[in-house]
Amino acid sequence: MVDHPYRHKVKTAEELCAAIGKRPRKKRVIMCHGTFDVVHPGHIRHLMYARGKGDILVASLTCDAHIAKANFRPFVPEELRAMNLAALEMVDYVIIDRDPTPLKNLGMIQPDYFAKGYEYTDGGVHPRTQEEMKVLESYGGEIIFTPGDIVYSSSALIELAPPNLASDKLLAVLEAEGLTFVDLHKALDKLAGVRVHVIGDTIVDTYTQCTLIGGNTKTPTFSVRYEGKTDFVGGAAIVARHLRSAGAEVTFSTVLGDDVHKDLVLEELKKAGVTCHAVIDRTRPTTNKNAFIAGGYRLLKVDTLDNRPISDKIAGQLWEHLSSTPIDAVVFSDFRHGLFNRHTIPALITGIPEGAYRVADSQVASRWGNILDFKGFDLLTPNEREARFALGDQDVTVRPLAFELYRRAECKTLILKLGDRGLITYRQRARVDDLRSFFVVDSLADKVVDAVGSGDALLAYATLAMIATGNEVIASVLGSAAAGIECGYDGNVPVGVDSVRKNLEALEKRANYS
Repeated sequence: MVDHPYRHKVKTAEELCAAIGKRPRKKRVIMCHGTFDVVHPGHIRHLMYARGKGDILVASLTCDAHIAKANFRPFVPEELRAMNLAALEMVDYVIIDRDPTPLKNLGMIQPDYFAKGYEYTDGGVHPRTQEEMKVLESYGGEIIFTPGDIVYSSSALIELAPPNLASDKLLAVLEAEGLTFVDLHKALDKLAGVRVHVIGDTIVDTYTQCTLIGGNTKTPTFSVRYEGKTDFVGGAAIVARHLRSAGAEVTFSTVLGDDVHKDLVLEELKKAGVTCHAVIDRTRPTTNKNAFIAGGYRLLKVDTLDNRPISDKIAGQLWEHLSSTPIDAVVFSDFRHGLFNRHTIPALITGIPEGAYRVADSQVASRWGNILDFKGFDLLTPNEREARFALGDQDVTVRPLAFELYRRAECKTLILKLGDRGLITYRQRARVDDLRSFFVVDSLADKVVDAVGSGDALLAYATLAMIATGNEVIASVLGSAAAGIECGYDGNVPVGVDSVRKNLEALEKRANYS
């Protein structure tokens, strides 16, 4: 862990009271409070003015848990925001306020002055400011409004051009957990040999490459020249392959049609070393999704599938596969192409061997799956769209969305995938005093060639890391690192441990430089 020269400035409220003493004091204490998400010129002017009115300047910032005023906020995690303020020479002490308002800390610290921005007087004194004034008046403190000739909004700056703080934020998350990159590498060494049973819908993804010739003058029809095609084993099958590439011993149960795509799936899984229990249903095709691509653009996608629910007989065979296989973890990979539904999910859950770590991912790109069907699981990994679908909420910002899904799902760990914004993880608190019930990891992708499959890679590595270490931060970082690698591939290609290790080494170099 990096020993920052300014860390001594960051105090708890109790430590700060001991450092400055009780009133009356020889030195005047002035306190400022805010989010300080991105420290900008308006903040600097505010702090400089406040420092000129007192002898000791205390900067108080709102903790992550109580910031919900914009989407994907806070942009900078609380530990890093605290260090940004502590690095300023004018600031003597920094505290992270665990309450939604500074009222409790004002009453405890009892600063001589409390500095507010001049904008808080616009249109009269705000009711919350009046509450703060009452606390100050109760012991003889005063409120000071700093000049308002320049005001800059952190939200406006972030939305205009968000700075790339992925390395800094990653270091902050690791340090808050007492972890280093050495712990991440050690965790990778522990993934091999974990026994995982994947159950889910298999999809064969076909990329048909074309060249655009022209269009029909009479009808809106594209004319293309066929160049070739590539088939990728996808859906739950690629989750199994990602797990196998990470070193797990993988059993895969699925339903396939009796066709050439079935043969491809079985051959690819055999080569990968995945033990496959495929139930062949001759009444349905193996699901195939064929994307026609010209010049890097997807012109059309043709799906060959049958989304009818599987029969009770087939569901019973899958239950037998699940209940009779010794495992450390089970992954329900739900694409809603017939295998999972309201009838089969409760039945299959009863077949999970006792003590197995339970993971689920329900993808609703074109179907009506619901991640809440897997209530009470150990790990859920939906994306934002799936979370909004499950909760029927398209308006709330991401952090409250993630918390509500976590609460409703009654799971132990929720990793909400946010695409190019990274992820947010909610977890059970290990202790009553554990304040980090959630954290954010930015996207770790260097480049994005094709984001398809990145969530599958994250699911695989996060699952194995949770079993190997039980640490949600390690699981989230390794999952994000694997997802970042997958984004660099065209098509859904299994991500190996060596690739993740190299990605971690590159991240560590950037983090040390930053």
